[in-house]
Amino acid sequence: MNLAIFGATGTIGANTLDVVARHAERYRVFALTANASAEPLAELCRRHRPRFAVLSGVGEDRALKRRFSEFDTELLFGPEALGVVAQHPETQTVMAAIVGAAGLASTLAAVRAGKRVLLANKEALVMAGPLVMRAAKESGAQILPVDSEHNAVFQCFREKDLVRKIVLTASGGPFRAAAPESLSQVTPEEACAHPNWVMGRKISVDSATMMNKGLEVIEARWLFDLAPERIEVLIHPQSVVHALVEYADGSVIAQLSNPDMRVPIANALAYPERVESGAQSLDLASIKTLSFEKPDLVRFPCLGLAYAALRAGGTAPAILNAANEIAVEAFLAGRLAFTGIAGVIADTLAALPAGAAGDLAEVMEADAQARQAARLRVLALAA
Repeated sequence: MNLAIFGATGTIGANTLDVVARHAERYRVFALTANASAEPLAELCRRHRPRFAVLSGVGEDRALKRRFSEFDTELLFGPEALGVVAQHPETQTVMAAIVGAAGLASTLAAVRAGKRVLLANKEALVMAGPLVMRAAKESGAQILPVDSEHNAVFQCFREKDLVRKIVLTASGGPFRAAAPESLSQVTPEEACAHPNWVMGRKISVDSATMMNKGLEVIEARWLFDLAPERIEVLIHPQSVVHALVEYADGSVIAQLSNPDMRVPIANALAYPERVESGAQSLDLASIKTLSFEKPDLVRFPCLGLAYAALRAGGTAPAILNAANEIAVEAFLAGRLAFTGIAGVIADTLAALPAGAAGDLAEVMEADAQARQAARLRVLALAA
């Protein structure tokens, strides 16, 4: 299988390459991409010898091109190159792991080209769920979820008409039990210290606010074609049960594993088969207790905002996502309090009523307007 990994220098990319290396007879690394991390990408190319590499955030550079040619790798530049690789006739499977709205266009290009798409970029469905799923139906693309929760649902999910609801679990992040009055003083380092998972800084903050779970609710709505009221969230601090599916007869089926992204990655890569992932076996006797609780929407207002945007439809989820990206960026830069993230998102949603999201241009226009509105709100709060 020829595999293109979009976002190869990130956490998902590293875990994917780890799984692939365990099964060299099954998978060929055909293309690797990064935004501007030239040296880390070059090291990956030295080790894996892909045919193509892409630096989507870098302009044409002859010296870099020569450097990558030493690995028999053709280096391409700019965001358009992602589409070139996604649609290449020899690309069979795309790991869509570019973080944020930046991953939408290349994910959609792979779907439109009818590829097997391993979806780790939840924002593609958050921003343009109907558009992406319609394109998949028209092209015959297969979309396999890589987020641990959605992959868990995928493993447990049968015929939709038999399903009563699905439950996505959340660790609750580092502030699940913190006094609410202390949250305004949270630092970026504290917000990024996830208790169970190793993730990038932006996703770690999203986990701390539970916006990550809100985005996953929107993603699940489109992946599994379920109404919002049939998608529930429970806090599960141990991060062992990744999702549950309840059926009409009252049966509940759950997927359990250690919190290791190689498990869902291996499942998506090998589906419908299964391969060894490198993850440790689950030892329930040592864990002893699995606990669950409902999320507090006063403590985690971002989750409520995500449900509201999903119900509003149209461009509202794209506006939500854009405002969140700007607010988290400002928090990580020390320009916004942790508790200000939800406020910026709420104000941006209020300022920009949802419009139609019938094509990529409409979605990206809403994204641009939301980013501008959110930036102005951040500046006003800092004044």
